[in-house]
Amino acid sequence: MADVDFAAEGLLKGTRGKARAARLELLQQLHDAGVPLEELKRAVAEERLGLLPVERVLAEEERYTPQEIAELSGVDYDFLAAQQRALGLPVADPDERVYTERDLEAARTVKQFLDAGLPADSLKEAARVFGQSMARVAEAVRGIVAEAFVQPGDTERDLGLRQAEVARQLAPSVGPMLEHLYSRHLLDQLRREVIDRTQLMSGFTGMHEVTVCFADLVGFTRLGERVEPGELGGVAERLAALAGDVIDPPVRMVKTIGDAAMLVSPEPAPALDAALDLVDAADAEGEDFPQLRAGLAGGEALNRYGDWYGSPVNLASRVTGIARPGSVLVSELVREAVDEDRYAWSFAGEKELKGIKRPVPLFRVRRPPEAS
Repeated sequence: MADVDFAAEGLLKGTRGKARAARLELLQQLHDAGVPLEELKRAVAEERLGLLPVERVLAEEERYTPQEIAELSGVDYDFLAAQQRALGLPVADPDERVYTERDLEAARTVKQFLDAGLPADSLKEAARVFGQSMARVAEAVRGIVAEAFVQPGDTERDLGLRQAEVARQLAPSVGPMLEHLYSRHLLDQLRREVIDRTQLMSGFTGMHEVTVCFADLVGFTRLGERVEPGELGGVAERLAALAGDVIDPPVRMVKTIGDAAMLVSPEPAPALDAALDLVDAADAEGEDFPQLRAGLAGGEALNRYGDWYGSPVNLASRVTGIARPGSVLVSELVREAVDEDRYAWSFAGEKELKGIKRPVPLFRVRRPPEAS
């Protein structure tokens, strides 16, 4: 490949000293590896030159347009575009050659699902859940790698080549690991799922008798006015970590929503224990961590695409909103469904809650003194 005067091409503009030498070396390595000059220019202009090494590891040859993917897979173009949006990925112009063999394989898998009779709307909802989940996985892995491998004084060459090497070593393992986790979670849920005769006669509706718990950080909004965004994000991440540490099956963390965590359980007692443990865990974090408050409600809820909907979800959210800092507040149905002797109770009164027609009897619950 012919030598290129990168300085004359304007690719070293704005750099000097160590940074200039590092960029020149990275440009030469990338060009020698086959990256065209025009792509190097675009990367410099977009300030992503340091990403090119890892892009070359993770990206594949872009061979197909969206229209060609639709024709080769047999899936309607508009449906594929909707799937792409649901996954949280950009939708290219119909004739833009940006898709790979894996994209074609994924589209053919979608075609198999459709041919098997899965509803198109359900596939789009599933894509939305998958996209959100994978985005969080990618963000978590990226954060771990950055924390472990970014070093003070790194140049864009140092960081780019190091990230490329990490991606080369770790990327092949991530897929099998996610597949294994998916299989384990699916099997665990199927073992816990009991479809009774009534459901089989009426059709499986996704309705379940569950206990729903919300736990949110008290004063999180005010905290955001006093601390940096990164520190605020760390508090929210710590809440998710605490929830993950204290809950055990059959309780499951459905999601975190900024300053709140949502838990669900087919049995009320484990959900109540998880709420009490989570509030205690937040208190144990010390004065720099906000207190938690939790609210629980039970009843029939609808399970759709990994999330839950229905009256117990709405009620638990409202109950949480009026709970005192450091306390757990539950509906009457939850209290009646657990062994009352295991806990200490106090009547919190009948409360008017937004969106709830009648006043709701509520109870504060804590560990009995001997269990503390």
